[in-house]
Amino acid sequence: NKDLPRIEASAVHRMDFSGQNLNPQVFDTSANRRAKVPLEEEDDDVVDEFDALEVFDLIRDIMDPEHPVTLEALKVLTLKNITVTGGKHVHVYFTPTVPHCSASTLIGLCLRVKLHRCLPAHFKVDVEITPGTHLQEEQVNKQLADKERVAAALENQNLLAVVHKCLLGVQEDEDAQAHAG
Repeated sequence: NKDLPRIEASAVHRMDFSGQNLNPQVFDTSANRRAKVPLEEEDDDVVDEFDALEVFDLIRDIMDPEHPVTLEALKVLTLKNITVTGGKHVHVYFTPTVPHCSASTLIGLCLRVKLHRCLPAHFKVDVEITPGTHLQEEQVNKQLADKERVAAALENQNLLAVVHKCLLGVQEDEDAQAHAG
């Protein structure tokens, strides 16, 4: 672990992502949404295991730290790259838009935080870069798998603010539109 660079919050806070991928391809994701079941129509007596689609629904709206669009719209996240096994293990692969993406660790951190906040405590969560899609895949994956390093990074308020901005971006926009209308 000593060979790996630390997740430095001050560096992330100062990161300039401009020029990384100036014009990423943005995909229409409107057809990928499933209809929400009204709360009064849900059956409280049915035990429903988490599946890949439910996990995808939890993380699909995380905002990209570089562009004002979701990770789903950039195809950084896809349903096919999420697995849930044994009702207690979630594995998410994400695909950076460019092989040299400097925001990859931050994206992985956002995914980890969101899943740890939303899933039951007994879940094991693995977040990794899709194999072969990033020049520093191994180093980023080691950082994201190191619980102590992730915990230490999240103690920094500047880094936590960046993570929260990515996690809340769409919700804030939707809330603003709802209150404006």
